[in-house]
Amino acid sequence: MELPQEAFVAQHQHTTRRHFLRDCSTGLGALWMTLQAQAGAPLPVIRDMAQPFVELPGHFRAKAKRVIYLHMAGAPSQLELFDHKPELARFDGKTCPQKYLEGKRFAFIQGIPKLLGPRYPFAQHGRTGAWVSDRLPQFARVVDHVCFIKSLHTDQFNHAPAQLAMHTGYSTPGYPSMGSWVTYGLGSSNENLPGFIVLLSGGKTPDAGKSAWGSGFLPSVYQGVQCRSKGEPVLYLGNPAGVTRDLRRLSLDALNDLNRQAHQEVGDPETLTRIAQYETAFKMQVSAHEAFDIAREPEAVRAAYGVKPGEESFANNCLLARRLAERGVRYIQLFHWGWDSHGANEKEALDVGFRGQCVDVDRPMAALLEDLEQRGLLEDTLVVWGGEFGRTPMKENRGGTEMRWAGRDHNPGAFTVWMAGGGVRPGTVGATDELGYEAVMDRVSVHDLKATMLHLLGFDHRKLTYPFQGLDQRVTNVTKPSEVVKAIIA
Repeated sequence: MELPQEAFVAQHQHTTRRHFLRDCSTGLGALWMTLQAQAGAPLPVIRDMAQPFVELPGHFRAKAKRVIYLHMAGAPSQLELFDHKPELARFDGKTCPQKYLEGKRFAFIQGIPKLLGPRYPFAQHGRTGAWVSDRLPQFARVVDHVCFIKSLHTDQFNHAPAQLAMHTGYSTPGYPSMGSWVTYGLGSSNENLPGFIVLLSGGKTPDAGKSAWGSGFLPSVYQGVQCRSKGEPVLYLGNPAGVTRDLRRLSLDALNDLNRQAHQEVGDPETLTRIAQYETAFKMQVSAHEAFDIAREPEAVRAAYGVKPGEESFANNCLLARRLAERGVRYIQLFHWGWDSHGANEKEALDVGFRGQCVDVDRPMAALLEDLEQRGLLEDTLVVWGGEFGRTPMKENRGGTEMRWAGRDHNPGAFTVWMAGGGVRPGTVGATDELGYEAVMDRVSVHDLKATMLHLLGFDHRKLTYPFQGLDQRVTNVTKPSEVVKAIIA
């Protein structure tokens, strides 16, 4: 084959349908957008993937600019923390009525279990009169900043699917997490750090794994970047021995040139995403060490959080979350594992291991709210705390046999999540039945929660969409009804 013919064939082999749709006339996409605008329909987010984190406006004025989400992986018991149930205490040790068992699926309970009263005393606190158990004495001081949503419910009763539902809107992998949607929609005000950062503590990764902060079908640059609270923030962040920053810049420029050439030939938007990720990593080599160095904080601040230098801890991560928030990171996701209080052993017992978990989180989360308020950040920072489902009012058994330690099984019917800052109205929303088993008043689904979070960030959840598999996908799940919980909004 002659060279001109070979070049002609090669050019057309690399021409895709994407090229046709982009280049024919003025582009079918541009024509469609013009028609949509003339019809008054909302326009989709338009992203230049060469600059994926450029800040964009939402659909309306936002109350919150950023999110700090504190996920207690394993699902803490609402009945030992926030949902005060004197009636359950009265029936402690009694056989569970059959009406509470009919049609229910449990992860472990079999047969007819006994009811289990709250293990700790409750008291009311603050001007709002919020009920908090004695396990969280420091947090009880800041309840006037907090809105308790006591009527959360989900349709998932196993950890991994429930965690995915909480963060992606779907119980199966492959969908973008809330942090990915938010950074896709709003971008980030700091080009030297990722827009979505994930911090882990508790010694174990959540059951849903990295899918809980994945980008799904969104461009991969919007996935959460997992960082560490000890050692290098990101593994291999530094240059190898003998490689200078100037040499790294030259090699990166050469790599970017190759990627741009590949994009011109093939048109895959993920190629531009790859360039953006390399550039972010290069910038992080300078900025990340400073942002993650909690030793720069005054001793009084570190003491307030109860940080543990050199360790991976929830306290360290809460302080890091504040440092990242004030540096413009859009979405900061903390996972603290260890709340699966089944009572199968001492560590999982409500009377033993649960106590330690409360000690781990009590001071740091109270200090986080106080610190954000003192710095003027709480007003536009949305803080969310909660697990993936609740716990049963029945004492867990295994194989129908009562266990030595006190524990509770998974309960998708009712759990408590609290929110603070970012346009949230302090107080309480919703209620459960007399045993804390089912949400019965002002029920809030996990999709309603995400719709409300997006509203506070300036988005109509029905309009923040991305075309995939023939549908305009959204984080509130296209197959589930969801509404903004207006009672939460100040």
